Amino acid sequence: MTAEQVTLQELAKMFDHSLLHPTFTDQDIIDGCDLARRYNVATACVKPYAIPIATELLDGSDVKVCAVAAFPHGNTSINMKVREAEHSIQRGAEEIDVVVNAGKVLGEKWQYVSDEVQAINQAVVGNGALLKVIFENDFLEDQHIIRLCDICSQHQVAFIKTSTGYGFVKQKKGMYTYHGATDHHLKLMRNHAAESVQVKAAGGVRTLDDALRVRDLGATRIGASATQSILKEAAARGIE
Repeated sequence: MTAEQVTLQELAKMFDHSLLHPTFTDQDIIDGCDLARRYNVATACVKPYAIPIATELLDGSDVKVCAVAAFPHGNTSINMKVREAEHSIQRGAEEIDVVVNAGKVLGEKWQYVSDEVQAINQAVVGNGALLKVIFENDFLEDQHIIRLCDICSQHQVAFIKTSTGYGFVKQKKGMYTYHGATDHHLKLMRNHAAESVQVKAAGGVRTLDDALRVRDLGATRIGASATQSILKEAAARGIE
């Protein structure tokens, strides 16, 4: 998708503005919600405790509140994930981004993974919200990603998402880092998920070219903290 084929508002509505860094203060959340409102993005994505702040600041706008669950490592029980999602929706979240249990995925305990996705999705949809399932692709091999696409398609989740942005993997030189939304993984997810399941690219989308590239690869939502700089760059390039 080239810059000429997208409007500034269409681009803005691809963004879940990420307010998830563990050091964020209430003022950081307030500033981030103000930015999300000014740019009229899709959602402000917050940690559960910040939902009341976000709902108050975004009231009357077209920006929704998205809350994460079992973030960032996905290691709580199925029941706790369900309860956290339901509690967040009751407090005003309209979208939930939940992290799958990577250990169960890597161990190929597919019935457990399927039961988890089904239970959370039923709870979220039953409470009038939509679910995004975070795979954390840096931890996984292609065959795991493909199977997760199948499971999420079977249970008709709204979105599948590449990563949290906090799935750090030890590299050969001993440093911990992550790749996030790679072209290979986005293609894999788009090709193996049902057409009805949308793809969210998160992790490493920092420039306008990054955003346009992941859009070309089939992503319809982007999780990013660089929202303002990307949209400013779009306006500077003449996207209207």
